[in-house]
Amino acid sequence: MKRKTNFAPVKNTLIVLLFLLLDFTFSIAQQNTKPSQAIVGFYNLENLFDTINDPKTIDEEYLPEGANNWTDERYAIKLANMSKVIASFYPDILGVSEIENRKVLEDLVAHPNIASKRYQIIHFDMTDDRGVDVALLYRASVFKPFSIKKLVIKNPEEPNFKTRDILWVKGLCLGDTLHVAVNHWPSRRGGKEDMRLIAAAVLRKAVDSVLAINPKANIVMLGDFNDDPNNRSIKKILLAGDDAQKKHTLVNTAEPTFKKGYGTLSFNGAWNLFDQIIISKALNDQSGIDYSPESFTVYVQRWMLVESGKYKGTPSRTFSSGVFNPEGYSDHLPVFILLKKY
Repeated sequence: MKRKTNFAPVKNTLIVLLFLLLDFTFSIAQQNTKPSQAIVGFYNLENLFDTINDPKTIDEEYLPEGANNWTDERYAIKLANMSKVIASFYPDILGVSEIENRKVLEDLVAHPNIASKRYQIIHFDMTDDRGVDVALLYRASVFKPFSIKKLVIKNPEEPNFKTRDILWVKGLCLGDTLHVAVNHWPSRRGGKEDMRLIAAAVLRKAVDSVLAINPKANIVMLGDFNDDPNNRSIKKILLAGDDAQKKHTLVNTAEPTFKKGYGTLSFNGAWNLFDQIIISKALNDQSGIDYSPESFTVYVQRWMLVESGKYKGTPSRTFSSGVFNPEGYSDHLPVFILLKKY
């Protein structure tokens, strides 16, 4: 489906979002008891690399002498900009992607913009050739992990292909067990749909193994899937869709937003909604901890967007046409949902 770049949906999302955030933030801040709600989100940080050469990865362009002239100053600006976005919507649990290593996460959570939130880090080094990983940031007052593993994505017919693993974290959230799977599926570069179908099958198998033990398990799958909600990997393999479609066993909270024409990234004049949050049906049954209806949000503020020119209204990137942009953030917009305790 063609999705033309249009600033109007972004503006409308912003207006609605400001009211939602005021409600969410003040409600949490004023509670003196255990939290009764949690903001769960995902953000592709677009190449958050440090300036140190890692001989095990292809990071040459993100070195001081590299193509991007990636100096300590530019790295500091990137950290400031990423932390500014995170601070502005205050997630309790945040999946992130396109991060080089644990060090960049430690530098990120220590930044003055978000240091007071005391985010904890869950991270594995992964097998991606470029060295980019996924990770989970969380506030210990809301989420307490007790089981961590990674799901490896392999293609027997292409054994040398390497991509990001899926990070699977199990913990306590709002007094109940919550599984969180952080994804960054193989990109569309080079026509790798087969690898995204494999990634979907790996995630589906993990979900089925959990549901076989506990059909009422609370599972959140979030990430950059490099596919839209209507693509085969999501619809046919993962079996995620609008809850009204009973044939789908997982609920894609992003699908109604996708149908309205919103996106998280823009390419060649069209929007895609690759950044999604998918939940098990137990999180949509109004008992225990549950998804707050229609709370899926593509988060945006005006300062995160290109202000003028050909790309007006699209995400403002760290590099634009090869030129460093000190007011750039990421080529993706973050997304979040609200979980509530019933």
